[in-house]
Amino acid sequence: MKVVTCVAPVNIAVIKYWGKRDEELILPLNDSISATLSTDHMHAKTTVMASETFTEDKIWLNGKEESIENPRLQNCLKDLREKAKREGDAVTANLKVHICSVNNFPTAAGLASSAAGYACLVYTLAKVFGVEGDVSSVARRGSGSACRSVFGGFVRWHQGELLSGEDSLATQIVPANHWPQMRILILVVSDARKTTSSTSGMQRSVETSELLTHRIKNCVPKRVEAMKKAIEERDFETFAEITMKDSNQFHAVCLDTYPPAVYLNDVSHAIIRLVHQYNAACGQIKVAYTFDAGPNACLYLLEQDVPTVAALVRLVFPPNPEQQQDFFRGIPVIPSVILPPINEPPQVGKIRYVIHTKVGEGPSQVDDHLLSEDGQPK
Repeated sequence: MKVVTCVAPVNIAVIKYWGKRDEELILPLNDSISATLSTDHMHAKTTVMASETFTEDKIWLNGKEESIENPRLQNCLKDLREKAKREGDAVTANLKVHICSVNNFPTAAGLASSAAGYACLVYTLAKVFGVEGDVSSVARRGSGSACRSVFGGFVRWHQGELLSGEDSLATQIVPANHWPQMRILILVVSDARKTTSSTSGMQRSVETSELLTHRIKNCVPKRVEAMKKAIEERDFETFAEITMKDSNQFHAVCLDTYPPAVYLNDVSHAIIRLVHQYNAACGQIKVAYTFDAGPNACLYLLEQDVPTVAALVRLVFPPNPEQQQDFFRGIPVIPSVILPPINEPPQVGKIRYVIHTKVGEGPSQVDDHLLSEDGQPK
């Protein structure tokens, strides 16, 4: 018997991936760039146990047994077993495995849960099967953006050119400690499962959106290079402006899709207005918003501005009495008492909670297993 448990991070893209050139291999139509968030506050945790006593592969997700026949899951298992037979532990790779995985944040709510989940699965399987080296291209077979969660810091996923997809992998732009002042506030508007999955929304966009074609050809290549430079030079204003413009264009593509894929709601739009009002009041860009395929906002800002922005969020989106105690989570924050004038009416209870986090490292191995010795969830 062999058992390994790992945690893997969420990543939040600042240049979005939306659209595949190959559905089966999950090859993107454009490069993307993301920040890996600290596993201290948001992570997927996976235990993989391989045993000669197991008669079949099994998986449990967030406490519930799921079908192991999911095609993407099967692709990851198959690719890693083949890799192990060539360059790892072929004996263990031939054994059946039990997999147990949990997220400590909402699943399928537009918070990159599949990216963290598949990165964790692939990283843990690789440890069990004795596979070393870059596994980002295997993680990509599970969920495209999972390849970015294999690394810490700021990460670029290269679209690649080969039909085989071998060159569509992730590379680290800078490590987690490159920009220590960078902070992230996740504003959880809804933790409900979204009505249009990223996979189906993306497919519809590729088939119907003329704006997506324009974005891929004319906008993203320039933005990727400008964003990479801004990250390397720690140029926050440029970083923030590109982040917001790219988020807006991504959601414009979703609306240009037919029928439209609508991910933002009224609270999302209120957050966008608040950010622009605050930046205007400061006379410079102090905070940037970005939204993945869901209503939850991810705000990028520098450490010095966290107290003021946290206070503004609480002012405009005051928590219900039952939300008060746990409203701010993650890195402790003391909201400021001096605020710029903001013309946005309060919306009580519209933000469920806020996670204050930072840029972090990639996946890592831990000792706290989710499976008992008989291969069943604890």
